[in-house]
Amino acid sequence: MQGRVFLDTNVLIYLYSESESNKRSAAHLILDSQNCVTSLQAFNEAGNVWFKRYGWDGTKIHKHLDNIDLVCDEVVAIGRSTINLAISLKDRYGYSYYDCLMLAAALESGCNIIMTEDMADGQVINGQLTIKNPFAE
Repeated sequence: MQGRVFLDTNVLIYLYSESESNKRSAAHLILDSQNCVTSLQAFNEAGNVWFKRYGWDGTKIHKHLDNIDLVCDEVVAIGRSTINLAISLKDRYGYSYYDCLMLAAALESGCNIIMTEDMADGQVINGQLTIKNPFAE
């Protein structure tokens, strides 16, 4: 069975990028070929970027989040156990707290890969989760 892949916010954002077609194609390939998981945190962060940077209205953001929800195998919530794990990861690995929340959600979801361009490509977290930059050239 193929492992579960966790999608960081940047993958969700690139799904709809009009200016970075290579990254958009890579993001679509991930969704088409992997068992994908993401989090409500990624939804919140993507919505914020789409409001602020892209100038989208709420209707457009709802539509895109609904589409992502349909193609992802799971969208996980952030609970107290996720927060506790994120704090431990922050102490151990030194990433930002919000990146550690993503790592914690990925670990709790049983993912073996997290797709992100924000962390060290190839690093293994807690012996279970490998960071992969799908946009590295």
